[in-house]
Amino acid sequence: MSRRPLPAPVFPGERPSDLAALLRSCVDDPRRVTTDLPRRVAAAHDASPYLFAPQAVVRAASAAEVGALMAGARAAGLPLTLRSGGTSLAGQAGGDGILVDVRSHWRKAEVLDNGHRVRLQPGLTVRQANARLARYGRRLGPDPASESACTVGGLVANNSSGMNCGTQDNAYHTMESLQFVLPSGTVIDSGAADADERLRAREPELHAGLVRLRERVRSSPRARATVERLFAMKNTMGYGLNSFLDHTAPADLLAHLMIGSEGTLGFVGEAVFRTVPILPHAATGLLILPGLAEATDALPALLAAGARTAELLDASSLRVAQLDPGSGAALRGLRVEHHAALLVEFAEDTAERLEEVAAAARPVLERLPAVTGTALTRDPRERARLWHLRKGLYTAVAGARRPGTTALLEDIAVPMDRLTRTCEGLIGLFDRHGYEDAVIFGHARDGNVHFMLTQDFDSRAETDRYARFTDDMVDLVLDAEGTLKAEHGTGRAMAPFVRRQYGDELYDVMRELKRLCDPAGVLNPGVLLDDDPAAHLRRLKSVPAVDPAVDACVECGYCEPVCPTADVTTTPRQRIALQREIALAVAAGDDARRRELEDDYAYAAVDSCAADSLCVTACPVTIDTGAVMKRLRGERHGPLAQHAGRVAARHWGTAVKGVRIGLDAAHAVPAPLTGAATKVMRRLGATDLVPAWSPDIPRGGGPRPAARRTPTARAVFFAACIGSVFASEDGGDSERGVSGGRASGSAGAFLSLCERAGVDVDVPETAGLCCGTPWQSKGYTQGHRAMAARTLDALWTASDNGRLPVVCDASSCTHGLGELAAALPEAERERYAGLRFVDSVSFTAETLLPLLPRAPRLDSLALHPTCSTVHLGITGDLRTVAEAVAGAVTVPDSWGCCAFAGDRGLLHPEVTAGATAAQAAEVNEREHDGYASCNRTCEMGMTRATGRPYRHILELLADALDRSEATAG
Repeated sequence: MSRRPLPAPVFPGERPSDLAALLRSCVDDPRRVTTDLPRRVAAAHDASPYLFAPQAVVRAASAAEVGALMAGARAAGLPLTLRSGGTSLAGQAGGDGILVDVRSHWRKAEVLDNGHRVRLQPGLTVRQANARLARYGRRLGPDPASESACTVGGLVANNSSGMNCGTQDNAYHTMESLQFVLPSGTVIDSGAADADERLRAREPELHAGLVRLRERVRSSPRARATVERLFAMKNTMGYGLNSFLDHTAPADLLAHLMIGSEGTLGFVGEAVFRTVPILPHAATGLLILPGLAEATDALPALLAAGARTAELLDASSLRVAQLDPGSGAALRGLRVEHHAALLVEFAEDTAERLEEVAAAARPVLERLPAVTGTALTRDPRERARLWHLRKGLYTAVAGARRPGTTALLEDIAVPMDRLTRTCEGLIGLFDRHGYEDAVIFGHARDGNVHFMLTQDFDSRAETDRYARFTDDMVDLVLDAEGTLKAEHGTGRAMAPFVRRQYGDELYDVMRELKRLCDPAGVLNPGVLLDDDPAAHLRRLKSVPAVDPAVDACVECGYCEPVCPTADVTTTPRQRIALQREIALAVAAGDDARRRELEDDYAYAAVDSCAADSLCVTACPVTIDTGAVMKRLRGERHGPLAQHAGRVAARHWGTAVKGVRIGLDAAHAVPAPLTGAATKVMRRLGATDLVPAWSPDIPRGGGPRPAARRTPTARAVFFAACIGSVFASEDGGDSERGVSGGRASGSAGAFLSLCERAGVDVDVPETAGLCCGTPWQSKGYTQGHRAMAARTLDALWTASDNGRLPVVCDASSCTHGLGELAAALPEAERERYAGLRFVDSVSFTAETLLPLLPRAPRLDSLALHPTCSTVHLGITGDLRTVAEAVAGAVTVPDSWGCCAFAGDRGLLHPEVTAGATAAQAAEVNEREHDGYASCNRTCEMGMTRATGRPYRHILELLADALDRSEATAG
């Protein structure tokens, strides 16, 4: 691997005159370095209660770049922090120096040995990694609850485990090899045959020091006993000193010490893991017992009977769970006093084996003093309901907390025989220190419990209360010979207590290990080891109230993997964090900082947002940042702009015709002239009105289907106007108007399929009607309201007062129709409550496919679900129709929203380019016989991204039937 020349050194305490220039010399693309205030502020926020102010943010793209950046940090005399998902809870993902993003360019995966091993880069989320393994019936061993957002980098850095993996399948025990970069720039692949020789040659002092520390730990009975005791439990406190007992060769030792080192020893650029089998058959039950003692006493027998999972919920957790609408009659009707519950699950590889295990466990279950029964359910929906009660605790407590407070989620582990006493002690501490909303839950099978409380850090009194509670909690856990961190990493929260947990001898081993690997102390200082007894009380985050719609945000980052602008501008977490930073600047009277943040916010947060609202599907406290950005767009519109939006709604039919004519005219003019004209208008400030012209923008579409009524109609078909604005990929409606003898586009395809199936549908007069999404997305509230009133009134009549379902042929428009009533005053909404909106894909899957002849199928199809199919819950229907079209249907593992978002991809093409880059590359790894989606603008976005002709899935189905008919004829 090539090595970059090291930057010239700087004397201690001296700063280079231009930090940005220094860092840009370390990377191939200088655009990946920023020292701009808004980008630094946005990147600084993570899921922890700590906040630092990095001086620069760099998106590294290779191990060589990371090594050069480490050298640059030494030269600048600045600390360097590696950052991937930012979901860590203890402050290990932030720092005051150089923040290096190792997520954006680090998302490769290679499945090995038929899924039994996998090679992963640090930027992939655990869920994305498991998606690649699922087709082999395998998954990663660690199963953290944050798997949708936490990345492989964090999984390694924190030695993640989870609900099911215990200690045997955590990151440490399932890691086969690592490629890591040391602060010196040396790159070691521990899987290479010469790894140890390379380490000795390149880092002789480190190699010898590891041997010395290994023998020091092994030769001390006290040290050995402490390590064996602590690592018999889940334990992520301090460095993984069990490596010195488990491994001999220094390269192997160092690779395993990297696990759980929280970015303080080096950078892991690649990891190979052994995987574990997926157990697809499961039975789950919620066992409510009289108290904590009964719950913990039940654990040995349940685990011996084969329970794979046993999650503990204390009485406070049960009271919170009772508020959930899906809690069930038994739990809702219980008067919770000192009760506790175990959520147990048995899982096996076959249904027969599960039946055997469950039958053998029945006597154990029946002996329990359960107050609401011991039934186990195999029903997927019922199991999901029970798991929602457990996983929804975080949502319920965090979402209900007082604005301005922080939700703290801590975890500990103790020997199993001390679990009851420890939990009771924690409850006593909650009462003593006034944490009335605190709850305890966790992985009881491992003696590992989490507790959650809400805390205000904006006053000295509140911070002192937290300090007193922490001191008492440390006493409680260490008196029980437990560990202060079981899963979440030491971070900054517990760094001052590492010495106390391990003792002086082992703490000195850790200090020496850090010195050997990072002699300049560049990597993440203050994380994992800190001699300052009050370090955990410094740099605590202030969380000002800014907007009731977002104040519940815990900055967890769960939204980021689904956000299409994550690699281009900002994420939902960052949009909210920037609002909070603006509020803090206002409170501090820092007008210059406020103006700089606000000026950037207009584009980076508001205008660039795709407003697809996938963020709400991932957010644990159900914040819809997309909806907030749409509202902010509306608040920027003055009376004149709102009036213009209302006028456009009233004359929408004419406007659509005008756009169609304009598109055809633009194609008639030489492309350079059209491009130059739009470029001039955009430079004059019309970037949110005039598209950036590109020859791949389709011509204008044809007219919407003519109105018709039939007494035998089974539905009303509302053709989306977007199909009239843009011609389909089959050649252009305005040019031909037909495809195989039928009207082209998705509307023509749907009507053709209905005719073939013998299903009659009514088509209302749709001129000037719309789903309202263009107005809602742009914040034209008056126009949205006017269109809602007209469209819903027409559809109410056409559907016979809601008797017939209304079918629409564009998924985003189906979704928009379902939200139209919300634009109306409360009194008018009830009238339209009976309207049912169904997407044409679902209507086809459920009603038409059973009545249609089997069409000859394509060999392969690349399928792009849309954000609206996710919101509508119809992705399964889309796949059903796709499988009627092609034998092999592929949804890219890297699938995400294309961010075309109506006209957003035309106005801000850089957003769509960033959102589609990974999935486009994946799609183009091979040829497919067809490319499909279910929304015209999404088809345009994917066509632009891949260079392949994406069409509506119903067009492909209709084409297949046309070919079959022609062949038969």
